[in-house]
Amino acid sequence: MSNKKYHERTRAQESSNAIERMYITMRHLFIRGFYKPMGISGEMLRNSLLLLRPEIYGSIGDEKAELEGLLYVIDRLPEGIEECMFINLTSDEGYSNSHFKPIIPEKRRRNCYRIDKEQMNIEITRGRSEIYDILTHLTFLFVESHKISNRVLINEEEGLTTRDWQKLEKVVLSKAELTNEEREIAITHTANILGRTFNELRVVYDEFATAKQPERLLHIVYWLGKLAIEEQVNNNKRTITFTPVLRERIGHHIHGEIWADNIKEVLYKNSLLNRPIHIISANMHSVMNTLFAPSALKSLASKKDIFEVYEALSNKENEALRSKVTTDALRNGMLYIKDTSGTNIDVQIFDTSKIDVSKIDIKAKETILKEKKPVLLVMDYAFGEQAYETIDELLKPYKKHKTKTHLNVESISIMGKAGILEGGKGDIMIPSAHIFEGTADNYPFENELNKEDLDGQGVDVYEGTMITVLGTSLQNKDILKFFYNSTWKVIGLEMEGAHYQKAIQAASKVRGSISPNVKVRYAYYASDNPLETGATLASGGLGTTGVKPTYLITRTILEQIFNTI
Repeated sequence: MSNKKYHERTRAQESSNAIERMYITMRHLFIRGFYKPMGISGEMLRNSLLLLRPEIYGSIGDEKAELEGLLYVIDRLPEGIEECMFINLTSDEGYSNSHFKPIIPEKRRRNCYRIDKEQMNIEITRGRSEIYDILTHLTFLFVESHKISNRVLINEEEGLTTRDWQKLEKVVLSKAELTNEEREIAITHTANILGRTFNELRVVYDEFATAKQPERLLHIVYWLGKLAIEEQVNNNKRTITFTPVLRERIGHHIHGEIWADNIKEVLYKNSLLNRPIHIISANMHSVMNTLFAPSALKSLASKKDIFEVYEALSNKENEALRSKVTTDALRNGMLYIKDTSGTNIDVQIFDTSKIDVSKIDIKAKETILKEKKPVLLVMDYAFGEQAYETIDELLKPYKKHKTKTHLNVESISIMGKAGILEGGKGDIMIPSAHIFEGTADNYPFENELNKEDLDGQGVDVYEGTMITVLGTSLQNKDILKFFYNSTWKVIGLEMEGAHYQKAIQAASKVRGSISPNVKVRYAYYASDNPLETGATLASGGLGTTGVKPTYLITRTILEQIFNTI
């Protein structure tokens, strides 16, 4: 083995060990009930993250601040969390019925509550993966906050700070509306504090800004630094706690069971329970738009290519267009189940017997739809381990008046975003197996989708093994290169595939809840390539790049369902 190969393998092993240590540590701290992230109890987490240096967190190991990673994290945590000394992770414990207003992060659907100036409560209803995700982001945030305090503290014992810090403090605490000149002066001081250039801050400044907080970057930097200074000068450590109820409930499928029972109740009440059911894990727009956009937006569809129509529907400003499609869908057999269980997974049910085949633009055998009358059950994306909880509960028989009704599930299709290791944003991946990260546990399956189904339509398609990772925010290039170059032949990474397949195999092959011949389809479109610099999730969203692959996958899944005897 060459020295270079040995060195690469060793670095990948170090990274793998760091991830394992992080997860063991997080589970230990969760069982313990509390810890101080920048104290001794949080040391293992910090050290593991700094050793790992995940791509998404960029320059976390450097002296300078990481800007893209900070934006990625702050958009997934509740507004104002940078001001809080105490962060409390709770179960659903009744805060929705209180005077506290829920704070929902921009890029993560979870309810958070600001209890007082010092405390933020974050409601955990999506399982362990959500806890790991939050703790990883908070560890990053606190490491970055200490970079700030280290740069601005002149004398730790006396709490003396630099002129840059004093100027920033004055601007933030004044809460006055800034002129462009005042803003640029404040950015200059902040750039010195962060070890970044004026231009680097100017470029990301507007990305941090919100309508309510145009100077949000200054606010975040100040409060992160202020609490870190408090920790260093006065030993007032920030604390993360896990409530006893959360620790008691985690892993018991409480929310997943309520969610699945609600869905089965709706199917039962609408006489759909005994029909052939096709479950699709996707977003809340692509199936609906594929089925109803051609008829609901007839004039637009006659002038444009259908993918241009989909692109128009994905534009945030076109609410009127989306409303037209939704109204048409609801009139023609769609039922919408808004989640009230806490899973944050909404559901759409389509009764295909009410769909006019002449008005859809995908291949469909009318005789099959008339005879079989399949039902499409579209569920929004799950998060990590939550995929097992939800599908496991959904595939169990429906109990009513002491009788059990087994669901006639004919197929389960999973589509979603994933990181790609070959190719780029917007490409499609067709998996042949899922592997659990950190183990040799693997779930091979016969995928009803294949490369030929999606090839030749203007999008690159890759086929191979996918790795189900413990958290996308923990991956670095060394470990991903090892996956890519090893005999596992990994083409991409995501967080739910193995969890879905584990639940499907248990229901079909072990419990006998559904047919052992259930068809499965998996397809992912690439949200990022973590092996490419500047192509990670932290570098920004897909924009319209994701429209074509999303709808290509959706149309292919629906065509297979509508043409299979």
